[in-house]
Amino acid sequence: MEIIHKIGRRKTAVARIYLSEGTGNITVNKRELNNYFTTGTLQYKVNQPLALTDNVGKFDIKVNVFGGGVTGQAEAIRLAISRALCELDAENRSILKPEGLLTRDPRMVERKKFGQKKARKKFQFSKR
Repeated sequence: MEIIHKIGRRKTAVARIYLSEGTGNITVNKRELNNYFTTGTLQYKVNQPLALTDNVGKFDIKVNVFGGGVTGQAEAIRLAISRALCELDAENRSILKPEGLLTRDPRMVERKKFGQKKARKKFQFSKR
């Protein structure tokens, strides 16, 4: 099996993954998964597509991720892994699609407007 390269994005985070056959090692920015994502929730998010398709421990995944915060990065990695698993086996698509793991979440931060404090918040209005 050749190495599969996929990209996942979430907010401003961009994750590039390289999936190859192996023993289940996941390396994020040259660090162990448990060292990079310290909370169990984020580790679960990254492993979710592998667990749903019964591929835990079958592939080595090398991840380069930058931008955004830790949650956005974890979800970007999850999308990239889901896309790679679909390319590997078309049957995985029917498992991952209903869970919403193949959908790129389009929500981004709204820009700040001039004459205002933030995107929606205004300066205090004084009538007199």
